[in-house]
Amino acid sequence: MANLASIGGQDEPADWQVAIDSVVGRFGKLDVLVNNAGLFLGKDIEAASLEEWQRLCAVNLTGVFLGTKLALPALREAAQQSPHGSVIVNLASTAGLVGSTQDPLYSMTKGGVTLFTKSAALEFARKGYRVRVNSIHPGVIQTDMGDQTFVSRARNLGTNDVEAARRTARAAHPIGRLGTPEDIAKGIVFLASDDAAFMTGAGLVVDGGLTAQ
Repeated sequence: MANLASIGGQDEPADWQVAIDSVVGRFGKLDVLVNNAGLFLGKDIEAASLEEWQRLCAVNLTGVFLGTKLALPALREAAQQSPHGSVIVNLASTAGLVGSTQDPLYSMTKGGVTLFTKSAALEFARKGYRVRVNSIHPGVIQTDMGDQTFVSRARNLGTNDVEAARRTARAAHPIGRLGTPEDIAKGIVFLASDDAAFMTGAGLVVDGGLTAQ
């Protein structure tokens, strides 16, 4: 299985095409696209500048659109040789399902990814492309981006106590811990596998119970 994951702010068509051509050239096909690039701003509506908003959209929205659009021909072609077709997995967020107290603009972009996933799934099904499209919605994950949310929370509370913000975030997850990259990777592998062959337009929530409350 040949797959492609976006890991940076790939909002330039030429960058995407180079990556797609590289995968197809090496493996002969492209079965899976993971739109994984993401940016967290951590500013409220009044504080964010237009330039910051445009950069957020470039990574979180334009990157997903371009990845999907430009990889689609290769995914569609590979789908014809696969029992269950090809797959796109979009990295959304719990902030794309419920409101975000730390970054409403981030939530706005991830809400867009959530509905784009559903709409793309319906379009490709209607056209008979055999390309499934699903999203995954992490809670707070122990990554650099996760650390940014703690800094943002501490700043918004008027303190510099990042560790206290971390403890507050951990306590908000009923499972009793923050997520790890491996937790999310396993969800992506599931959505990309034949075990999820009857799933399209769906959102897999991997959040330790955060949004169950």
